Amino acid sequence: MSRIAVLTSGGDAPGMNAAILAVTKVAASHDVPTWGVEGGYDGLIDGVFRPLVRRNLDGKPAPVAEVEAEGGEGGTILGSSRSPRFFERESRAIAIEQLKEYEITGLVVIGGNGSIAGAHALAAETDIPIVGIPASIDNDIGLTREALGVDSALNTIVEACDNISDTARSHHRAFIVEVMGRESGYLAMAAAVATAADAVLLPERPHSRDEVIESVVTCIQRSFDVARDKTRVLVIKAEGVPVPTHEIVEEATNRLTVNGDRFDIRGTVLGHVVRGGDASFRDRLLAGRFGRVAVEAAIRGKTDVMAGWNVGVDTGEATTDDWIRLFPISDVLRETEKLLDGTSSVSQDRVARMEAIQGVLAL
Repeated sequence: MSRIAVLTSGGDAPGMNAAILAVTKVAASHDVPTWGVEGGYDGLIDGVFRPLVRRNLDGKPAPVAEVEAEGGEGGTILGSSRSPRFFERESRAIAIEQLKEYEITGLVVIGGNGSIAGAHALAAETDIPIVGIPASIDNDIGLTREALGVDSALNTIVEACDNISDTARSHHRAFIVEVMGRESGYLAMAAAVATAADAVLLPERPHSRDEVIESVVTCIQRSFDVARDKTRVLVIKAEGVPVPTHEIVEEATNRLTVNGDRFDIRGTVLGHVVRGGDASFRDRLLAGRFGRVAVEAAIRGKTDVMAGWNVGVDTGEATTDDWIRLFPISDVLRETEKLLDGTSSVSQDRVARMEAIQGVLAL
């Protein structure tokens, strides 16, 4: 009898619980029970499994109450971890034995770049089908237009920036708002457009510390010029920009002080609040589509592949969902590396678009 296992790994992202629910329900529709692995790859090594289905009166599997109740909530009911042990071949061998012990015939891994890389390593060492679902608010995973959590994170950022703008206008202030994203500036770029920010600082456009501070000073000066009649300045800073937010605020404040008068400049680091919160509609919808394709792939014996959302492309393997295709994880990892080092056409397109709108943001 087939059995599917599912785990969430790495940083949590809204939509992970929706993906767990989707995997469980789709597998149940094929009369395949699902087991959850607690604590990511550490739980896989330690054999911490729990059933995610119950049997109905007709004997068919269905999701347990917790899976159904928390499908739209943020975080992950299975827990997550970053597992240094999983880098060791001996630990992966133990994980494979645990899968065999529970008679698992397919594993779905939900997570970001490191998690997908772990799935790739595991797939090379077992004949059990391993399928990945991309989940990372940073949107830094190759061969998927978007990963789970990105849309929810952007909604959180936009709401926070709107609230900050309210108080900024009341007190004629400038705010530097730092958002998560690691080495990817996607969240910062998208949020800057959505919130009508005055400028955005991206890691994909590297500048020296002095250049970063100078750009912020110039933006604030121009925005608060008497001819502009502006009452707030909003600068979005990506986490991957190496100059700390508090240093930008301090330096800009000092440089904009004239005869004892200074601009009121504040800094806010949104931090982990961006990763939390209930999943948005799009993340729930995407989770359902990823989950369906992943389960069907595992049942068909497909392994070392990731489901990616790609509209209008003919690469990868077609699935029952016209928008979701399967890509070899080796290809995903190569494209991810190119995304992060700036050589990907996707990265270059993002930078080009950002260059094109910088002048628009400052208006």
